[in-house]
Amino acid sequence: MPISLLALAMSAFAIGTTEFVIMGLLPQVAGDLHVSIPLAGWLISGYALSVAIGAPIMALLTARLPRKHTLLLLMAIFIIGNVMCALAFTYQFLMFARVITALCHGAFFGIGAVVAANLVAPNRRASAVALMFTGLTLANVLGVPLGTALGQVFGWRSTFWAVSIIGVISLVALYTKLPEAKNEAPTELRKEMAALRGAGIWLSLLMTVSFAAAMFALFTYIAPILTDVTGITPQGVSWTLLLMGLGLTIGNVVGGRLADWRLSVSLTLTFVLMAALSILFSWTSMYLLAAEITLFFWAAASFAAVPALQINVVAYGKNAPNLVSTLNIAAFNVGNALGAWVGGVVIAGGLGLTTVPLAAAALALFGFAVCFFTFRRAARNATHTAAH
Repeated sequence: MPISLLALAMSAFAIGTTEFVIMGLLPQVAGDLHVSIPLAGWLISGYALSVAIGAPIMALLTARLPRKHTLLLLMAIFIIGNVMCALAFTYQFLMFARVITALCHGAFFGIGAVVAANLVAPNRRASAVALMFTGLTLANVLGVPLGTALGQVFGWRSTFWAVSIIGVISLVALYTKLPEAKNEAPTELRKEMAALRGAGIWLSLLMTVSFAAAMFALFTYIAPILTDVTGITPQGVSWTLLLMGLGLTIGNVVGGRLADWRLSVSLTLTFVLMAALSILFSWTSMYLLAAEITLFFWAAASFAAVPALQINVVAYGKNAPNLVSTLNIAAFNVGNALGAWVGGVVIAGGLGLTTVPLAAAALALFGFAVCFFTFRRAARNATHTAAH
C-alpha cells in the first residue's frame, strides 16, 4: 500500500477525533460556557447535520479543483475550524466553529476515498479505502479517550488545540506524500448531476442510511445499556468501548478484503450479521462476559460494511465519483441521526433498554432488504443488457 494512504488515514484520524471527542467533554463545555447539557448536546447534532448538508455543497464548489488541491483546502478549513473551537468563549461561537469544521468532513472523506481507490490496482480498491477509514476507527479507539482525558486535565480547549496540531501534521503529509494525479479529467458539473438520475445510486445511498441507522440505534445508547442492564461500572464502559474499537478496526480491514473479493456478498452478509448479533445482544446484555463477546463481534461485523458501502456507491455513480462518494458520507450522517432518534423513541416509549438492540436489528433487516433488491436489480439489468 502506498505511503500516501497513511497521510489520508492520519487526516481521517484527526477529523474523526474532532467529531466524536465532544461527547466526552460535554460536561466541561456546558459548565464553562454556562449552558445546559441538552443544549451542549446540540454541538453534536449540529455537526452531524452540517456534514450531511455541507458535504454535497462542498463537493460541487470544489468540483473544478484537482483532487489533491481540494483535499489540502479542506484540511486547511478543518484546522481553522478547530482553532476557532479552541478560541470560542461563547456557545454561539463554538457552534459556528463546529459548523465550519464540519463543512470539510463529508467532502474530505468522500473525495479522499476516491483518491485512495485510485492509488492502487482495481482489485485492491476496497482495501485501500478500508486503510483510509482505519484512521476513523482509531479515532474512536485512541483519539476520543485520549482527547477526553486531555480535556479533563487541561481544559476542553486543549483538546481542540491538540487536534489542530494533528491537522497541521496531516496537511504537511498530504502536501508532501500525496502524488499529483496525472491525466485527471476535469470535473463537469452537468455530468456530476446527471449521475444522480439512476435508481441504483439512490438505492445504494438508502443502503448506507440503513446501515448507519442500524449501527447508531444501538451504539448511541450502549453506555446506559451496559451500566443499567449489564451492571458494569463507568470505568468498565470505557474498557468495553476500547474492546469495541478493536472490533471496529478488525472489521474494517476484513470488510475491505471481503469487498475486494465480492462486493454483494460482503454487504449482504454484513446486514445479516448485524441483525443477528443485535438480536443476540438483547439477551446477552444481561450477562457480562456474553455481552462483551457479542459487542466485539457486533462491532467487527458493523464496520466491515464501511469500505464496501463506499465502493458500492462509486460503482453506481462512476461518472461522478467525487459527488456520489461525498453524498455517501452525508447519507451515513443522516443514518446516524435517524438511528439515535429511533433508539430514543424506543426508550422514551417505555419499552426498556433491552428493546433497543431489537430496534437496531429491525433497521439492519430493512438494510438487508434494500441490499438484496439493489443487487438483484443490478443482476437483472446486466442480464438484460447482455441479451441485447
